[in-house]
Amino acid sequence: MLIAGDIGGTKTDLAIYSSESGPHAPLAQTEVHSADYPSLQAIVIEFLSQTKLSVDAASFDVAGPVIDGRVKTTNLPWVMDEISLARDLNLNSVHLMNDLEAVARSVPVLRPDHLITLNEGVPVMNGTIAIIAPGTGLGESFLTWDGSHHVAHSSEGGHSNFAPNDEREIHLLEFMLQRFDHVGVERVCSGIGVPNIYEYLRDVEKIPERPDVAQLIASAKDHTKAIVEAAVDPNNPSELCRATVEMLVSILASEAGNLVLKVLATGGLYLTGGIALHLLSALQQPGFMTAFTKKGRFKDLMSRVPIHVITTRAALVGAATYGLQKLKIVEG
Repeated sequence: MLIAGDIGGTKTDLAIYSSESGPHAPLAQTEVHSADYPSLQAIVIEFLSQTKLSVDAASFDVAGPVIDGRVKTTNLPWVMDEISLARDLNLNSVHLMNDLEAVARSVPVLRPDHLITLNEGVPVMNGTIAIIAPGTGLGESFLTWDGSHHVAHSSEGGHSNFAPNDEREIHLLEFMLQRFDHVGVERVCSGIGVPNIYEYLRDVEKIPERPDVAQLIASAKDHTKAIVEAAVDPNNPSELCRATVEMLVSILASEAGNLVLKVLATGGLYLTGGIALHLLSALQQPGFMTAFTKKGRFKDLMSRVPIHVITTRAALVGAATYGLQKLKIVEG
């Protein structure tokens, strides 16, 4: 059997699978707050002791660049390598991959009920597929066709430079440059980016901040969650929080369009991650497609790109898919 895991900056998902059950039917599953543990080993050992199931191999995806089987997580103080994990967990093999590579691996096996379509588009058969994931940070990856199947590729595109799309975003960049010597797009297009946009709109554009909302955000453990919830409050939404979300969605759409152009993703664009799911109603508004297709002479091409939001735990499905395929090869 296989243990698979999606190791994120905020939470870690673990699940156990058998070759018979497949990547969509875990035998046991858990979700924990990553920062509550000193290491991945501690989480896995606790989970295995609770389930009392015996596993042979592991496949983990991690928010960070995996190089030669080793990774330092981007938003956690953890360093992991395949050899140490296999030794500490007494497993035959451990495979580490970037979390967005795992999401990419899930795309070919996703079911229709795992998707919400934002733009039907006109997909090109076997065309390149792009993935963008605004979560705690911003992840990007893509799939290319090798003649028989799609091949997943990881990237660290979320740390490329933030490219302002209009005068307002230029002022946001100027504001951010006072805080950071490098303003990656993640700084304004992810969970860690939401408070930055909020503070820019409050301090520079002087959008009024309601005292009750300000107190709610200040006292919240997760400022991003509080801002988003105040923005989508059906009874009394905050003007400042709503403006924050609208700006975030515009930046996300523009960056998604940049990624599509860079890899020529005629096969489609898939969005995933906690931010995408929490802001689904905002993504379904016309503003997202307007910003996504705003690519000058390539506007018509952009409008033909299918766009979907993934609603399932795609990274975990991708990690499990890879691990089960590898176990099948070993068994064969």
